[in-house]
This record gives sequence, structure tokens and C-alpha cells, in this order.
Amino acid sequence: MLGIAFVVMLVALDSTVVGTALPTIVAELKGFELYAWVATSYLLTSVITVPIFGRLGDFYGRKPFVLVSILLFTTASIMCGMANSMLWLVIARGLQGIGGGMLVGTAFACIPDLFPGAHVRLRWQVMMSTAFGIATAVGPSLGGFLTQYWGWRWVFYVNLPVGVLSLFFVYKYLPHLRHTHPDAKIRLDWPGALLITSSLGCLQLFVEMLPKHGLSLAMLGLLAASIVSFVALWKWEHHTPQPILPFDLLFDRKLSTLFLLSVLSGFSMFSLMFYAPLLYQGGFGLSPQEAGLLITPLVACIMVGSISNGRIITKIKNPIVMLYIGYALLALSCLGVVISNRWTSHGVIAGFMLIGGLGLGFILPNLTIFIQQEAGREHLGIATALMQSLRMIGSMLGTAIIGTLINHMYADSVRQALATDKAESWFSSFSDPQILISHETQTTVLAQLANAGHQGQLLLEAAREALIGSIHMGVGLAVVVTVIALWLVSRVPPITLRSKPEAGVISE
Repeated sequence: MLGIAFVVMLVALDSTVVGTALPTIVAELKGFELYAWVATSYLLTSVITVPIFGRLGDFYGRKPFVLVSILLFTTASIMCGMANSMLWLVIARGLQGIGGGMLVGTAFACIPDLFPGAHVRLRWQVMMSTAFGIATAVGPSLGGFLTQYWGWRWVFYVNLPVGVLSLFFVYKYLPHLRHTHPDAKIRLDWPGALLITSSLGCLQLFVEMLPKHGLSLAMLGLLAASIVSFVALWKWEHHTPQPILPFDLLFDRKLSTLFLLSVLSGFSMFSLMFYAPLLYQGGFGLSPQEAGLLITPLVACIMVGSISNGRIITKIKNPIVMLYIGYALLALSCLGVVISNRWTSHGVIAGFMLIGGLGLGFILPNLTIFIQQEAGREHLGIATALMQSLRMIGSMLGTAIIGTLINHMYADSVRQALATDKAESWFSSFSDPQILISHETQTTVLAQLANAGHQGQLLLEAAREALIGSIHMGVGLAVVVTVIALWLVSRVPPITLRSKPEAGVISE
């Protein structure tokens, strides 16, 4: 479990430390046009490999894939640190995403292998939540510290000691457990894997590029390619004897609602995590440090909520109650962001973030436990991987849809304010909300506006109000999604957490 905890830290740490270093990386390596691809290439390859290796882990056991994924992830991290161009960095991040997808698809499914009893598994799940919470909480600060004092390359090299520790513990102590007999004949579903790659890859590209390009012909082509690939995957998987993605599992009556809840939780969670900091910095004028302190309760209380959940859920008759409470708290947190303004006290804002973190702490581990409980041992890996993939897809959809909504609303409001002051030619300076965060840019633009005879401070204030209004509307959509999720919880079939382990695991 220490080995798996380090694996979880490896993935969580990498997803949080890189963002802080990105502006410095681009300044040194140039190639701003590839800025978004540093994140996109990682997401693109990881979202594809999660379900593929989740299924392969069911067939062959998880230990070999966990070991290979740690080696690949750590090697790719070193390649990222050695990058001398943005293109090299993007390619290395893609390799890192393959390793990360393998880790997520296999490491999380090791826990039910080791602890088949749901009650025991819940107690150990706290260790995973703690590892994830620590890495997520320290990630942004660590990224800033390493970038400032050691250089941005150490943001990637920091993965090396964590990777070596996890490799040691997994190799030495993780048993090789299989759910199929070693002599059983298994045919790999390569066409299914290629169709998963095509459908999820095109969807990822569509979602990532939609806010920038809008519904252009190329974007519609990507969406059509994703849909066609998904339909072909559907037809193929119903005819192949050993499908890599069993659709009967995806649409199983007991599991389908839980899978849908995973999508919706990803939508709301990442909408909150992405746009609340922008609201506090760009809209309310807080410093990055002040905004970071307000967001910290959200991240830290996911761990607190998860630990509390492990203590409570085994003592109540109906475990689904915790999902009701979780989604209610998450909806209230999103609503708190919508109704907050520049005069709302920091204590109240932090309180809304705190209850959001508690809500996620009640939602995330329970969705994992419930899905693993209902899927059965032979489908543990693919069920866990599907849940992770669907949450990632939900987060992609949330950030893209809300991002598009915010961009359009902000641009329209700013254009209108500039037209009132007959300063339409300055739209390019205000079109990016970054002007509301960067004091240097503000000073330069305000001086230029004053020389041109415009009221720069009033225009800046109008832009700030435009950003606040557009983020309120965007996060308001997340409130609606969370309320829908709260209603969907009533459709989850009754769940009994088994405390006795099931048979059927072969140890090698």
C-alpha cells in the first residue's frame, strides 16, 4: 500500500506542479503556440490508455503494468526535464501521459485486489486520499519554489525520487494477482483498442480546441470522427469474444447511474477548481497567494471528507446517504461561488470552499467503492478505469463548455463597454482576462489609454465586472449539473457493502 500511495502521489504531484512552471518554461523554450499542448498531450494519451490497461490488468494481473508504468512515467519525466524545445516537451509529456494512464488504470484497481472486503478497503482508501491530498495541496507551492530557486527542470526531476520509492515497494511487496487462470487463452482486442484511441482522442481534441476555435468545420469534423468511432466501437465490442470495453458493464442497470455520476462529478469538480481561482484573482483583484489560501480548504477538505466518510459509512444502513450529502454540499459550494462578490468576507468564501471539499470527500471514494462492489472481481480493473476515464471526460466537458461560455460572455460585455467609450480599437488589449491579473500589463495599457484620451480605469473596472458576471454564469451551470446529479442519486440501486472477501483470485 505504501508503493501504491507513492504511485498516487506521483500522478497527483505531476498534475499540479507543472502549471506553476509553465509561464517560465515558455519564456525559456519559446513556442507559445504549443503552450496548451503541454497539458493537452498528457491528457490526450492518458485518457486513452486508462481503459485499455484497466482491462489488460484484469486479464494478466496488475503488477507488471504498474511496474512498467512507473518506469515509463519516471523516464518520461526525465525527458521533460531535459527538453530543449517546446516540441520535445510536448512529445515527452505525451509519453508521460501514457505512463500516467497506465498508473491510473491499474494502481487504483490494486486496492480491491488486496482488500476484497469493502469495509476493510474503505479504511485503506483513506491512505490513498491522504497521499492524493498531500500531493495536490503542496503541488502548486512546490512548483513555484522549485521554479524560482532551482529552475523549472526540477519540476519534472522531482518525480524521480518518488518514482524510485514506488518502484521499490511495488516490486518487493505487491503480489501478482490474476482473475483469469494462467493457462486460459486470451486474445487481445486490438481493433477495440484502436477504436477507443480514435473516439476518445478526437473527443479530447474537440473539447480542448472548442473554446479557441468555436464550432468551425474542423471542430465539427473532429466531433463527427469521435461519434463514428464510438458507434464502430459499440458494434465491434458486441461481436468480439473478449471485448476490451464491455458495453454490458457500461450500461448495466446497477452501474450505469454510478458511471453517469462520475461524469457529472468531474464536470462540477473541475469547473470549481479551474474558475474559482480566476474569479478571485481576475474578478476580485486578490493576489495569487490570497487566492491560493482561499482555494486550499477545497483541496485539503477532500482528504478530511474522505477520512470522515470511511468512519461513517460502515456504521449506517444505507451507504447511498453519503452521496446525497456529498452532492448537496458540492452544489452549495458552487452556489457560494455564484453569489459571492468583492465585498464577501474571505472567511465566508473559504467556508464555501471547505464544504465543497467535504462534499467531494464524500463523493469520490464512495463512487469508487460502489462501482468496484457492483462490478464483480473479473471486471474490477475495467470498471475502476471506466470510472476514472468518465470523470476525466466530465472534467474535459466542464472546463470546455464553461470556458466557452465565459469567453463569449466576457468578450461581448467588454466589447460593449469599449464601444460606449468609443475605444473599440483597444479590444485586443482587453480580450484576455490576463490583463486583470497582471499589474504590469495594466499599468502599460492604462498609460496608453490615458494618452489616447480614454478613461482607462473605468474600462478596467467594466472588464472586471464582465469577468465576474461571466464566471458567475459559468459556475451557475455547474450548480445545475450538481443538482441533476443529486436527483440521479435516487436512481442508484440499493448497495450493501460486503465485509467478507470474494473467491476467485489467483496468486502467482
